[in-house]
Amino acid sequence: MVEIGLLSRSPLAAVLQPGHYGQPGQDGLVVQERTGLHIVNLAARRGQGGALAVAVQRSWGLELPTTPRRAGDGRLAFLWSGGAQWLAIAEGTGDLELSLKDRLGSLASLTDQSDGRSVLRLSGSRTRETLAKGLAIDLHPRAFTPGDTALTLAGHIGVQIWQLDDTPSYEIAVARGYAGSLIGWLLPAGEEFGITVLPPG
Repeated sequence: MVEIGLLSRSPLAAVLQPGHYGQPGQDGLVVQERTGLHIVNLAARRGQGGALAVAVQRSWGLELPTTPRRAGDGRLAFLWSGGAQWLAIAEGTGDLELSLKDRLGSLASLTDQSDGRSVLRLSGSRTRETLAKGLAIDLHPRAFTPGDTALTLAGHIGVQIWQLDDTPSYEIAVARGYAGSLIGWLLPAGEEFGITVLPPG
């Protein structure tokens, strides 16, 4: 009997090729598709928000954000995603959904989004200027700092963005079906500054 399986393929495979684009000799924007991420949406069950925060603190030593913030590090982070909802994002192997369900299952509803979201890491000296062309929020250091996150629009596409450091570096998550459209806006926006696309990683 012939076994037929599905192969995982990035929605950006055909539209985000490594290389240099736009202004020669400049790297104002550096773009990398993030791979190997486990992403789970958490929604606190009614009346369980406080208990959920306690369980997250006890299990991972992290304060579950109650404002548009990101808590955690490269291994595991919780991002406020509106109301009593968060995105949990982890790198590497392991089953994040199962780990969360074991520790938080009675307190939150969980939905695996690992194949439903595309995540880009953006850095470079002209990243803010590029994003300002279509992002519906103010990324000035007075308004948006490391650890901040926002649900917003980028070129009329719904995204969640968070700032990683003062470089500045950002990560931006978009629904898989809109990932190509986001790139279709982002690359032309950054051409005048020079763009380097790194291999996925």
